Amino acid sequence: MCGIIAVFNNSEAATLAYMGLYAQQHRGQEGAGIVSADGKQLFRHMGQGLVSDVFSNPRIFKELPGNIAIGHVRYSTTGGTNLKNVGPLTFNLQDVPISVAHNGNLVNYKSIRQKLQRDGALFQTSTDTEILIHLLARQTGVTLVDKMLKTLPRIEGAYSLLLVTPTELIAARDPLGIRPFCIGQLGESTILASETCALDLLGAKYIRDIQPGEIIKLDHQGLSSFRFAEPQSTKHCIFEYIYFSRPDSRIYNDNVDRLRRKFGEILADEHPAPKDSIVISVPDSSNTCALGYARRGHHKYEIGLIRNHYVGRTFIFPSQRLRDLSVKLKFNTVSGVLEKKEVVVVDDSIVRGTTLRKLTKLLRNSGVNKVHVRISSPPVRFPCFFGMDFPTRKELIANESEVEEVRDRIGVDSLGYLSVEGLLHAVDSKNQFCTACFSGDYPIEIKEPND
Repeated sequence: MCGIIAVFNNSEAATLAYMGLYAQQHRGQEGAGIVSADGKQLFRHMGQGLVSDVFSNPRIFKELPGNIAIGHVRYSTTGGTNLKNVGPLTFNLQDVPISVAHNGNLVNYKSIRQKLQRDGALFQTSTDTEILIHLLARQTGVTLVDKMLKTLPRIEGAYSLLLVTPTELIAARDPLGIRPFCIGQLGESTILASETCALDLLGAKYIRDIQPGEIIKLDHQGLSSFRFAEPQSTKHCIFEYIYFSRPDSRIYNDNVDRLRRKFGEILADEHPAPKDSIVISVPDSSNTCALGYARRGHHKYEIGLIRNHYVGRTFIFPSQRLRDLSVKLKFNTVSGVLEKKEVVVVDDSIVRGTTLRKLTKLLRNSGVNKVHVRISSPPVRFPCFFGMDFPTRKELIANESEVEEVRDRIGVDSLGYLSVEGLLHAVDSKNQFCTACFSGDYPIEIKEPND
């Protein structure tokens, strides 16, 4: 996943980038970093943890001068959770400092990396992002854009890229437009971001999306656009609507909140629940889906689960008792709402099924009579290679299990998924979407599958 932000032509570029990362914290919680440029050199600050942890000292921003800045929040899919892998990554390219921030996942990076290593390349990180610098270093061309035009056709996968030198900012988006990437205007400044919620926080006006196969360059002459791939049918990641993006964002030319409500409404048509049951969500990504489901099915919507927003990733506890308690670090039940009720739990997806199984046990311990689960996406049966941390196929609970088997494994009274047809019916018909995690129909041939 990851989230990226860029600010061009603003004396407070690093501070604005920091605020833009805050708005996109949901896209990555493992690390954060900002690189600024003052016309002569680059300045970098990064670290592991949340944005608030990494930039806890206001003095940091005095060490990030300049009117250009790029930022990155990390969610690892390629390369381990390691400080050296936290972006933006910084290198020297023909004695010019350059920094790169990347949202996405390259599917042919292993073969490219192996070839580069055979040719003598030395790698500082284990991320797929670093191969871009090595490829650029081997290209001829007068400008960085010239090199980019020759390099990008060699890489495959999902990528929204930001590159900064002391004097210019460059952005690029993969030919299928798999991940969202937008342009905004704040007075005389230009803002680039993964999601429009970052533009909203900064008070910037949304201008347009960076087009699939497009390179944007910003320098003292203004904004220039270049194409490295011919326009083709998009393959936007539909999971951005289901889970990743904030509900107040507008991506792929549609409002996330509106679509999630629509997913819930169609789910209620496809899998209605008992008349007297109450509807609750698994906060926060399924809140608006649950509202849509309750409204269409004429159910009462209740706040039955409370989420602790101060908990990030939890480590694996050594005993079963502690592992069972770990779900209570993130969620607690509102017993007065749930006791002796028949409850419909609306969630956005089931991947491994571990959390939902623990939540079901938590609900039953709170006195719930019956637990019905409704999922606002189809069964996840295939791994993602384009930037989602979906495991190998054998770890997916729906991989070789029918719906009734999944229902039994998570311990609920009934289970219903939104169909692929219902999902696609809800979204903008002008766009084409990647549904590979449901169908196995990958928009790019996968030659280097997960182990």
